[in-house]
Amino acid sequence: MTTNILVCDDEEDIVNAISIYLKAEGYNIFTAHDGKKALSVIRSEEISLVLLDIMMPNMDGITALTKIREEYNLPVIMLTAKSEDTDKVMGLNLGADDYITKPFSPLELVARVKSHLRRYTKLGAVANETGIYTLGGIELNNNSKEVTVDGEPVKLTKTEYDILKFLMENKGKVFTPKEIYSKVWDDVFLENEGTVAVHIRHLREKIEIDPSSPRYIKVIWGQGYKMDEGK
Repeated sequence: MTTNILVCDDEEDIVNAISIYLKAEGYNIFTAHDGKKALSVIRSEEISLVLLDIMMPNMDGITALTKIREEYNLPVIMLTAKSEDTDKVMGLNLGADDYITKPFSPLELVARVKSHLRRYTKLGAVANETGIYTLGGIELNNNSKEVTVDGEPVKLTKTEYDILKFLMENKGKVFTPKEIYSKVWDDVFLENEGTVAVHIRHLREKIEIDPSSPRYIKVIWGQGYKMDEGK
């Protein structure tokens, strides 16, 4: 089965270079040079992953990401410049799965893409007989990919879902940000700890009554995060 990847950047040289790298790996590439065109491609084609630049004309990457997340759960990797730290955090907050800082190496690009595609295709794997995990008022149904908190449905991004599922599978165990990244992203730790922290903060905002005093996802200072029975 062919895997379709959308590369969206207003710099044609970057789009062409990324396309060459990914085509060499056997992927089918669609291209766009602004957010509006990217949305059009996603709505008309079976796209498995998006590489999305932040600074673009007509519709920037942050706006496009917001609209993508209203309709789709596919992996989105932001392409950012070193000076765009604020935009990186904003992208993660809005549901981006990861980011790559330009200039980047072809090996890093391909590794990131493969990692997120592995997670995307493995999302249906069931780790227990029923595929249903419960912890306090949280229920995660890995068959339907639905999460409820106190009976109310909660909409998570794929990365948030993966982190929640990993922590619920290993409730009571403490994991460092590096361990969470390696397990959830199924890849070596290529980013700083802030990437994991932003995703967990965003997850808390969706599953905790009071994110500043979390009931479920706890920080063990100097060690990492764990999930335990809420009290």
